[in-house]
Amino acid sequence: MDTGKKLELIARNSLEIVTSEELKSLLESNPKPTAYIGYEPSGFVHAGQLITAAKIIDLQDAGIEVTIFLADWHALINDKLGGKLENIRACGEYLKECFLAAGVKDSVKFVWASDLISHASYWEKFIRIAKASSLQRIKRAMTIMGRTEDEAEIDASKVMYPPMQAADIFELGVDIALAGMDQRRAHMLARDAAEKLGWKKPIALHTPLLMSLQGGARMDPVDAKMSKSAPGSAVFMHDTPEEIAKKVKNAFCPAEVEGNPVIDIMRLIVFPMLGSVHIDRPEKYGGPIDFRSFNELQETYTAGKLHPQDLKKGASECLATILKPVREHFERNPKNLDKVKALSVTR
Repeated sequence: MDTGKKLELIARNSLEIVTSEELKSLLESNPKPTAYIGYEPSGFVHAGQLITAAKIIDLQDAGIEVTIFLADWHALINDKLGGKLENIRACGEYLKECFLAAGVKDSVKFVWASDLISHASYWEKFIRIAKASSLQRIKRAMTIMGRTEDEAEIDASKVMYPPMQAADIFELGVDIALAGMDQRRAHMLARDAAEKLGWKKPIALHTPLLMSLQGGARMDPVDAKMSKSAPGSAVFMHDTPEEIAKKVKNAFCPAEVEGNPVIDIMRLIVFPMLGSVHIDRPEKYGGPIDFRSFNELQETYTAGKLHPQDLKKGASECLATILKPVREHFERNPKNLDKVKALSVTR
């Protein structure tokens, strides 16, 4: 695959690359680039992570070695799963299965934060990043963990999180840092620190965020994203078709496209993964209809020629199809999912 095709593959359905020029140079000069994405094992994996799973697959197809970083100590700092490492690690095992069942190639590497924190070199990087960053800058970056600056006044460990996330990148030695747009501040912190310290800057690759099923037209996309901790806001990767249908049926779905989470599912997941959509509706409402592009569906919907309930039906059926391999995996191998179900999921 030539550089142009690799760039196209990596850029498709991405929201931002910082910077495209650096990525092009990397692909031209390095035959074996590396990338990473970090996840806090903190509860059920929701459908929004299909977006990053698809991007991991794109990177793998472009010949890039990808590491999935299981941020167990970060989840501890962030008070997830009762702050118990054994719970967090059990959730991490479930998370691994989700991504492999969703189609991520088994050549992916899984690395725990626990594997890095025993290295003196990791903590040296952490300290150097902290010294190269102002406290104000680090506190502003706390939004990456779903926290506000004020929470650092209550629990000082929260201030450690952003420089730890930057240290992860440098200790892993990766060329590309992948994440949803909500992690942008951590990547910019890492790039700024690298410039000051004379280290290799990580290229930042950001994907869109899937909106909560409850909607959020007037909210910042980060605040309105699908979240495992908000009941009714998320479809989970292991959900049954009946559970998916119920959740999507109750989703916010205005007549317009803006702030419409069902349209978001079609745009960010269904069309990129399936390529086309078939909606089986009664003859009295126009009969079955097929869409070969998202733009075609969007134009039909905004023209009032597709009812919200039909859109929801199509979205839930498509999601059930996409998530079928994950669901079937856990039907055969329920052990880790059952462990997570037994845990108390905390914010």
